[in-house]
Amino acid sequence: MTPKFKRLLALSAAVMTTAALAWAGSDAGSPTKVGGAPKPVITKAVKGEQCVEDTDIMRRDHMKFLNHHRDEAVVEGIRTKKYSLKECINCHASEKTGSVAAAKEDFCVSCHSYAAVKIDCFECHSTKPQGSVAQHALNAETAHYKHKLAAQADSKVSAEEMAGVAQ
Repeated sequence: MTPKFKRLLALSAAVMTTAALAWAGSDAGSPTKVGGAPKPVITKAVKGEQCVEDTDIMRRDHMKFLNHHRDEAVVEGIRTKKYSLKECINCHASEKTGSVAAAKEDFCVSCHSYAAVKIDCFECHSTKPQGSVAQHALNAETAHYKHKLAAQADSKVSAEEMAGVAQ
């Protein structure tokens, strides 16, 4: 093989590879995709004028705030409104569904679907402001503490197992 032929062969391979990658990454023929995954629907909070933190901080760290608040409230007995799941729901529940997790466009579900992250808060807690509040049977402290330990151990604890802790 001549050097000129080798260069032509390498150039052809590069062009074919680039074309194949461009075609594979195109969204043509897929009307449900817009640049990849469907973008989350972020609605303005129904109540309040400003969140407890800036938007970019809440997007990145809201779970840390919720977990810390949960631990303080349940394990240490310190109850405040800042970073409270209940307060988040009061502000962000959809006017249409009255919930943060009833429909795919609702505040929590929309972003968590986009990020492919499972929401497990609402297996026990209400997704709607006021009204019925789901509670752990008998001893929420024990159930949340087991949940905290399981999360630290990177294991899965089902809602049924958590409910069984207090019984």
